[in-house]
Amino acid sequence: MLARDLVEDYPAVSVDADALEAAQLLGRHRLPGLVVTAEDRRPIAVLPASQVVRFVIPKYIQDDPSLARVIDEKASDRIVHELSGLRVGDLLPERRSELPVLHADDTVLELAAVMARLRSPLVAIVDDGHLTGVVTASRLLELALHDT
Repeated sequence: MLARDLVEDYPAVSVDADALEAAQLLGRHRLPGLVVTAEDRRPIAVLPASQVVRFVIPKYIQDDPSLARVIDEKASDRIVHELSGLRVGDLLPERRSELPVLHADDTVLELAAVMARLRSPLVAIVDDGHLTGVVTASRLLELALHDT
């Protein structure tokens, strides 16, 4: 089986897209992450939902989660609006790891190896350099555990 056999249609966002809208897309569709593309639809990054959460939660709360108990609901609503006026590119880490991208004719084992090594919830699949869709970890597990 090849990567193209597992490809799912999946939303992608431009690096210049509105960060708040991208976060809403993640939440509304319960996505593990988004493929971030350049203007020509070539994947340039995967933005995990956890990175968006990390971006909006202040560092002092990440360092000491017990401080979250003292923040009221209004203040926590304002935290999410930290994304207002930002682009998706602003949410990406400065130092990015290897991009989880494979070709449509790569094998499922290659796909699983890249996903595991990079700890990525999804892998972008390209054909002729352009995004055709993704394979998610849940889709890969569905396939692997189908007969158990």
